[in-house]
Amino acid sequence: METREMDQLRGQVRSAYARVAQGASGCSVGCCGSDGAGSLALGYTQEELESVPEGADLGLGCGNPQAIAALRPGETVLDLGSGAGFDCFLAARRVGRAGRVIGVDMTPEMVSKARSNAAHVAATNVEFRLGEIERLPVADQSVNVVLSNCVINLSPDKRSVFLEAFRVLKPGGRLAISDVVATADMPPELTANLSALTGCVAGAAKIETLRALLVEAGFEQVKIVPRAESRAVIGQCMPGAEEYVVSATIEGTKPGGASCCGPSCCT
Repeated sequence: METREMDQLRGQVRSAYARVAQGASGCSVGCCGSDGAGSLALGYTQEELESVPEGADLGLGCGNPQAIAALRPGETVLDLGSGAGFDCFLAARRVGRAGRVIGVDMTPEMVSKARSNAAHVAATNVEFRLGEIERLPVADQSVNVVLSNCVINLSPDKRSVFLEAFRVLKPGGRLAISDVVATADMPPELTANLSALTGCVAGAAKIETLRALLVEAGFEQVKIVPRAESRAVIGQCMPGAEEYVVSATIEGTKPGGASCCGPSCCT
């Protein structure tokens, strides 16, 4: 795909999510969940929903990456496509005051909303940066964990996303991702549908493609697990799409880490 075409796709996605940040709703974006009940169905708890600022959960996820992240106090966490900050605020509770959470999103309206949410609850260990996940505004080897929830499928350059994730992770750092993956070849009318793109369907890659990209980037212990039960949620919003995509958890580790997690090797 040419650079110009990639930029056009990013612009379409950015515009769609800007409207959500400004209060729009509907199934033209995200993975067709809804705030509150939708997040409960994806594996979050009521206590987690009540712990984040009002307006942080926009219901745009397709799973719960927190469930596989095993976050520890003192860690530095990066959330790719952080939106209004939902997963960032949850991660901040787990890493504690000694830890740090960075959210990166390419939509200015989302970053502004997330920063407002952080200020509202005085979340001093969370920050939000404007940037593209293919070119992260994050230093080399500076984070312990990379999270993402239903965002990488939106990228037209997934190879660069995983290379960037590998770059910013410390040795021994890990990926904890929930995303939509393709389970069958999609018909042209679906891949060309803008709503299917911004709705986290048309841009989904097959499991074998994602695995190859992760290994190429340098990740070890790559694990991609489809969640068959997610087809029902996808089908409710975009009937027929459940025949081609499913939500999955994606994990990987950057080699070279220490085995302990004390202050000397976990921060």
